Amino acid sequence: MFGSLLIANRGEIACRVMRTARAMGVRTIAVYSDADRDSRHVALADEALRIGEAAPRASYLSIEAILQAARAAGAEAIHPGYGFLSENATFAQACAQAGIVFVGPPASAIRAMGDKASAKALMQRAGVPVVPGYHAAEQDPALLAQEAAAIGFPLLIKASAGGGGKGMRLVRAAADFAAALAGAQGEAASAFGDARVLLERYLETPRHIEIQVFADTHGHCLSLFERDCSVQRRHQKVLEEAPAPGIAPATRAAMGEAAVAAARAVGYVGAGTVEFIAEDDAFFFMEMNTRLQVEHPVTEGITGLDLVEWQLRVAAGERLPPAPDAPRGHAIEARLYAEDPTNNYLPSVGRIRHLRLPDGVRVETGVRAGDAVTPDYDPMIAKLIATGEDRPAALRALEAGLAATEVVGVRTNAALLLATLRHPEFRAGGVDTGFLGRHPDLLAESPEPPREAVLAAAFAVLAEPAEDASPWSARDGWRINLPASRSLVLRHAGTEIGIEAAPERDGWRVGLAGETHRLHGALADAAVALAIDGRRLRAGLFREGARIAVLRDGQCHEFELADRLAGPDAASEADGHIASPIPGRVVRVLVAEGETVTRGAALVVVEAMKMELTLVADRDGTIAHLRCTVGEMVGEGVELVAIAD
Repeated sequence: MFGSLLIANRGEIACRVMRTARAMGVRTIAVYSDADRDSRHVALADEALRIGEAAPRASYLSIEAILQAARAAGAEAIHPGYGFLSENATFAQACAQAGIVFVGPPASAIRAMGDKASAKALMQRAGVPVVPGYHAAEQDPALLAQEAAAIGFPLLIKASAGGGGKGMRLVRAAADFAAALAGAQGEAASAFGDARVLLERYLETPRHIEIQVFADTHGHCLSLFERDCSVQRRHQKVLEEAPAPGIAPATRAAMGEAAVAAARAVGYVGAGTVEFIAEDDAFFFMEMNTRLQVEHPVTEGITGLDLVEWQLRVAAGERLPPAPDAPRGHAIEARLYAEDPTNNYLPSVGRIRHLRLPDGVRVETGVRAGDAVTPDYDPMIAKLIATGEDRPAALRALEAGLAATEVVGVRTNAALLLATLRHPEFRAGGVDTGFLGRHPDLLAESPEPPREAVLAAAFAVLAEPAEDASPWSARDGWRINLPASRSLVLRHAGTEIGIEAAPERDGWRVGLAGETHRLHGALADAAVALAIDGRRLRAGLFREGARIAVLRDGQCHEFELADRLAGPDAASEADGHIASPIPGRVVRVLVAEGETVTRGAALVVVEAMKMELTLVADRDGTIAHLRCTVGEMVGEGVELVAIAD
């Protein structure tokens, strides 16, 4: 076993790899960009080296910078994690040429599986079932239209050189094919520098089932069962579980054999995932991820294995141990993202002011309270993994963990995850990749906060202890010759909520929206234990000056205690001042100073976390000032355009 390991990655996967490496007595070396100088993975490592600026291409995607750091630290091996350079054949080859062990497959295997079209042709020769379609190199539009007609509609146009939903179009009729092809090719060229596409029959209700494979340098290759990753948004996974519900033992065995055949066909070594798309009893090869997957903990949960330890041992030349005969129990993982599901999953960027992750489930995270979610990297906050003797037990454990999760400062998808876990269709098992699209009700949010959250925020103000024992500091509402009372105004999402309160012997009598409630309880440890009319509840509570956050059942309800003596908010009266709602990079400026625009016209496009947000005019007028340029990094709330009459 090598004595030192550099992790060429960041966030939760870097922390995850370090935990196993240190348990094995291997010295850990972190690399970091300027944005990650004070991050958790840097603090956990035995040694850390700066590799460049925040932009990934200047740091985590720079092969030379990472190899230079490895040489400086004397690293004997490099673990690429996932994302960034993990499936980059040039990086794997550069490590070998530098005499550093690459913890992953050989460069030849990465190349073989990196091009979707050629990989599918290779799989056909290896006897692995593939979706009927066109996977050849010829890209003449007339030929592609002819092949599409032969395949039949609906069909998918997919980029050959990459994934993540980019360069993908669903075509339901021949009349729409030409326009869809042009759009897919243009997007593929922009995203991957390669406009080639392939065509595949579209399955209406597919499941995304993947097989974990492992191979060593001694010719052994085995399957570690399947995972169901069908709950997805924007073609990216949100919930993963193992084993896949409703998969017959014979189908599981056949998929495992096909996955092993796929790995052997490219001379695979290490951990890899063969992804299949399945419908009814049929399954078809989709692609192979030549790296460790984000969802690998669910496989660990049903096998009792440490896949990172296996990776390191295989990379050191050791033989694989025998595989388990059958999965044990059930495991399910939820990806907690800083994003807004109600706004097309737009990333939520900002500083995490409060973070409480649950006990009782496995948690993998790379952030702490006080860390910032930036536009430069993936917005994952944490992964929560629950195990149980069966699927219902694992679901209950994950539901409890998500309900106890508290995040303040950025929006998260916790409420969506909980709603999914509680949905009857999901609980019955076997959902397909269109599940979230079919259930927009899962994203619905009430414009008004729950009454319990309002009362908890009010109680946090009413029960706040006085700064000293002086009667002038008392906050019990006492006054001469008048009944004791207090009036509060809480702001929530721009709406003011008036509250009248009077102290009682053991609490408060509170008037809210024409109803009276009796409250008593206590504040302690960033939480409130409160009885409302005799019904007890507990909620997380975070207060920062006039800002109060009540956290319950995966949701964060934020309030502001209004100062009734302050004047009107001048910013709210501003008009024609277009500011960036998130930190990001300006990728397009669509207007010029002096140009006349109408309300709703597109002005500037800001990119954050691989997503683009178009800012539009809020009024008719003339562009008075442009305060941004293409390529510029802008902060949240920074004015980019000013519109005058």
